[in-house]
Amino acid sequence: MHINTANKFTLCRILLIPFFVILLIYNYIGASLFVFAIASLTDALDGIIARKWDQKTRLGTFLDPMADKALLVASFIALAILGLLPSWLAVITISRDLIIVFGSLIVYILTGNLNFYPTILGKITTVVQILTVLFALLSHLIQKLTPYLPVFIWLTALFTIISCFHYLYIGMGMFNEVS
Repeated sequence: MHINTANKFTLCRILLIPFFVILLIYNYIGASLFVFAIASLTDALDGIIARKWDQKTRLGTFLDPMADKALLVASFIALAILGLLPSWLAVITISRDLIIVFGSLIVYILTGNLNFYPTILGKITTVVQILTVLFALLSHLIQKLTPYLPVFIWLTALFTIISCFHYLYIGMGMFNEVS
């Protein structure tokens, strides 16, 4: 099996997750910010490469969102444990991802179909979550940014909840089409 360039970027994002978390645990905030920024950049690059050079694959369709979820779940857990983001925000973001993953699995098991594509709202939510992680790390390094962190926290909560309900609505529609 040949792994194309877009999928290599996705795999790189997955491999960066433990480095990010370890750096964060040992309080190397600047280095963890750098690693997270690189991981986030691979998310943008794999999508651009896949579309521009026609490198969309079945593996990439599955691997890319799983890499995003793994990166963000690890980030929100670590940042909540370290007190850089509130625990309730980690619970909301992780719950949304679990609902999406298990909902997709249920739809697939019951219908045999998994034409479940990310929506624009889902993509915006991912971007907002990434920006929140970046800003939480940055505001820990630059204290005068800290008063602005709640804006990112509440935007993340809002978009995460709305997109969760949106995906539930889509999933119910897919299920109702075949039942």
